This record gives sequence, C-alpha cells and structure tokens, in this order.
Amino acid sequence: MHLEFLRNMKLLYYVILSFWYVFSLLPMRIHYVNSYLLYLLVYRLMRYRIKVVRRNLKESFPEKNEDELRRIERGFYHFFCDYLVESVKLMTISKKNITKRMTFKGTELLEEAIRDGQSCAIYLGHLCNWEWVTSLPFWITPEAHCAQIYHPIENKAFDKLFLRLRQRLGAECIAMQDTLRKVVEYRRKNTPVVIGFISDQKPHWVNIHHWVDFLHHDTPVLTGTERIVRKMNYAVFFLDIRRVRRGYYEAEIKLMTREPQKMKDYEITDIYFKMLEQSICQSPDMWLWSHNRWSRTREEFNERFEVIDGKVIAKDHPANR
Repeated sequence: MHLEFLRNMKLLYYVILSFWYVFSLLPMRIHYVNSYLLYLLVYRLMRYRIKVVRRNLKESFPEKNEDELRRIERGFYHFFCDYLVESVKLMTISKKNITKRMTFKGTELLEEAIRDGQSCAIYLGHLCNWEWVTSLPFWITPEAHCAQIYHPIENKAFDKLFLRLRQRLGAECIAMQDTLRKVVEYRRKNTPVVIGFISDQKPHWVNIHHWVDFLHHDTPVLTGTERIVRKMNYAVFFLDIRRVRRGYYEAEIKLMTREPQKMKDYEITDIYFKMLEQSICQSPDMWLWSHNRWSRTREEFNERFEVIDGKVIAKDHPANR
C-alpha cells in the first residue's frame, strides 16, 4: 500500500511537471491573457476568499471609503492572478529575462557584510512577486550561499514541484523546522550565507511570544527569525519590493542592523513590521490579502494559554493540573 502511494505521488509529480513546463514556455503576453481569464474565474465567478479579503482591507484601512477599498480589492485580484502566471513562467524563465524583470538595489550592503565575514538575513513579506526573489544569486557574489526558508507542502508531489521551482535559480530551500540546524552547519563550515525569511505568516498558538500593532490590528508575529539572527550575529536587512510596471519588479535591500545582539528583545521584529506596513501602504494591492492573517486574537490566547519560563503552554495541559 505504501509503495503504491509513493508510485502514485511520483506519477502525479511528473504529470504536473510536464504540464507546468509546457505552459511555462509560453511568452509573457500570453501568460497575461491567461491571467485576465483567471481573474474572471477567481474573482468574478468563484469569489475566492472574498469575505476574508474584504474584512482584512476594511479593518486595515478604516480611513478609506468603499470605492477606494473596492479599487484595492480589484487590484489585488489582478495582481494575485499575475503572480500565479509569473510563478508558472519561473519554471523555464532565462537568466537574461529574470534579471531584466526582477532587479535588486542595495546589493553592495550584502557584499560589504560578506567581505567582513558576516552572514546576512533578509526579512521580506508576501508582497509583490516573492517567488522571483529567488533570482538574488544572480546579483551577488558567488562566494555567498543563497537560501530561503520555506514551509513544506503536505502533498509530497506538490512539495517536490515547488522545491524544483524555487531552487532552479541557485537558491537553496530550507524547511522551516531545519532552519537552526542548517545555519549552525553553515557556521561550522565557515560558509557565508544570505538567507531570506518571509516572516509575515500567522504563527501557531504555541509560537506566539510577541504582538505588534500592524495595519490597525493587534497582531501575533513570528519571532524565530529574530532569535536566529541574534544567536548567529547576522547582518539584518529588509527587502522592500515594488512593482515598476506589469511583469517588472524592483527590490531594494535596506539595512536594519549589523549588530543584532545589541538590539532589545523583539526590536528587530518591531522594525520589520513597521517597514513592511510602510511598503504595503504604498502599494496596498500588492500584498496577500487572501491570507486569514488575524484569526488569532490576544483575548483567545489569554483564555487558552499561559507563558511559563518563556514557553507557551495550554491551560488544560497536564503540567498545569
């Protein structure tokens, strides 16, 4: 039974890969025609997560009227469909094409830290095309090993497919649960690294240690990235991405600190979310509003959990009885 399941997953992988590869060969202008058709299907017909998107927008921008919110809403769905077809294109896009469409500013800051023997961490969010950020290895010294932290997909076939997609431009994917082990391994081997952390996800209940005021919400945030960069003394940067025009993005690398161990607890996390909020407010239709980001509240957390010696423990846990 287990062998049959593995064979089915392998077959599914190659079937999807074949279709994905063939479609990715289409020119971008055809992809954007497909994007518009997707927009009609996803937004106009299916109304994909429309309630979540509208609630998130209304609560995040209380100062905007209904017309302004609907304009952002439509812009988001157009962008989201562009993101999907651009991700398809990533399967076969050439170095020449991707470096023309995804440019980076401020890479000299990374180079300076690497020359000084300091590895680098880059905070970014689900803003603009985060998949194309995997082209960063084309823009910095080959002496630095580029990687990004990712959350494995439960379906093995899709997980293998996205690993192939995200690693084809030279950046290694590191499963979230393996992050600390890998960064320790890099240090032991004296390998300078530049690691991207998408840190605007919703944390699990037991991983909530800090809250920030983010887009008019009391927001639980991931703090694991901060613990790692402080422990490893990484230079810390924020990647501010904007869409120049359709299919073209510019990512500016901005220094947060070269001395993370001198920062107060959660100060780096606070700075990151302030910078991310500024970027979102400049291009509000470019963020992933379909994510149910604020489903966990402080009130529910306080009712169900307590913090003991820095660990989050459920109040009905046997240790509390």
